[in-house]
Amino acid sequence: MSEADPRLYPTRPILAASVAVFRDGRVLLAERVNPPAANCFSLPGGLVEAGESLEAAALRELVEETGVRARILGFNDHVEVIERDDRDRIARHFVVASFVGEWIDGDGTVGPEARRILWADPRAIDDLPTTPGLLRVLHGAGRFFT
Repeated sequence: MSEADPRLYPTRPILAASVAVFRDGRVLLAERVNPPAANCFSLPGGLVEAGESLEAAALRELVEETGVRARILGFNDHVEVIERDDRDRIARHFVVASFVGEWIDGDGTVGPEARRILWADPRAIDDLPTTPGLLRVLHGAGRFFT
């Protein structure tokens, strides 16, 4: 991995976790500040630390990024983020385990990783810039509420 940014040019995929938190039929989205997918809305999430379960990582990242607390309802899907540079080298490779959660408290606050916070109707986000795979993940999350 690169010394400047250990997430660049990894020697193997990097494990991350996210959570789709639902409150009154709306899902919490955060506009990303940093790459990959800077300036796009996504689910709160981030890297899994050594010794940390995927669920614990998703909930920790949720609080760190947004100040929202939730409980995990279950695993939903995974998302792979693979970016190549102009020489076709793997610049980034993340595997994100995505969970579905139920809101406990917090309205969401912006910070160094989340420029804006939205509680959005998951069926009405077509006009938002979103991370690849977000619509598929949200569609799959619907099965937790049927």
